[in-house]
Amino acid sequence: MYKKDIKVLDCTVRDGGLMNKWQFSDEFVKSVYDACVDAGIDYMEIGYKSSEHAFDRNEVGPWKFCDEKDIRRIIGEGEPKVKLSALCDIGRIDFDDIPPKSESAISLMRVACYVHQIDKAVELAHHCMDKGYETSINLMAVSKVNELELDEALADLAKSRVQMVYVVDSFGSMYSESIEHLVNKYKKALPGKEIGIHAHNNMQLAMSNTVTSLIKGATMLDATLLGMGRGAGNCPIEILVAFLKNPKYRLLPLLQSIQDHVAPWQKKIDWGYHVPYLITGALNEHPRSAMAVMDSEEKDDFVKFMKSMHDYELLE
Repeated sequence: MYKKDIKVLDCTVRDGGLMNKWQFSDEFVKSVYDACVDAGIDYMEIGYKSSEHAFDRNEVGPWKFCDEKDIRRIIGEGEPKVKLSALCDIGRIDFDDIPPKSESAISLMRVACYVHQIDKAVELAHHCMDKGYETSINLMAVSKVNELELDEALADLAKSRVQMVYVVDSFGSMYSESIEHLVNKYKKALPGKEIGIHAHNNMQLAMSNTVTSLIKGATMLDATLLGMGRGAGNCPIEILVAFLKNPKYRLLPLLQSIQDHVAPWQKKIDWGYHVPYLITGALNEHPRSAMAVMDSEEKDDFVKFMKSMHDYELLE
């Protein structure tokens, strides 16, 4: 599986923060950063870039904003030892919130959007490029998008200057056939652009779907330490690195961070495979309802939760 053009992006802090409102200690974030550096990971997504008016700092931690002073507290002065990225959600950031690249430790701004927001996403991505950043557009919830809408969105992206476009399995509902179809479609529609994959693990398929995308030509691979991420989590980076057998990556630093900092969080928050997440994934639904039940006294009443879901008969 050795391919020299593969790049791995760790999004433990950003996606994992969806489970604890980004309330990570500096020690935790520094551990992930050091692990990415020592393991040879290509990018570390240190959090979101968001507007002050969109979120309350009393409720969310600093990695919902990724201010330069907070980043520097983790990485020190000078150039980061691993490329840093941040995710921008359409509608939750203003153009003025993004400093020039010359004033930021971040290298890659990833713009997350839904299919009806493509025009706004391209505008924001071009703004970031004009300020000196690498950019990607991460088209979310694509499992809910019909083929015509997707074709139109990809046609718009093809005309843009954006360098990377991500296939995103937001609900962890896709099988390898769907991933193969989408990567092939993206590659055909977006010649010259890099294709990425961001997979969730509701159906225990995040790793296999990442491998499928890799085989079909995706070169930007998202993953997290111990799969830490929203709901069922993501492709585990330690499994991906072990699988790739690429000499530029090293497994031991990742295991050290997992042992010292990530694994203890599993005693506090329930990410990873759980039946409620399986149910939302199988029904191609957002995991918010599963996350709510997992945070309740009914987290183990799988039957009640399944029957509460619209179209649950599809799984009977």
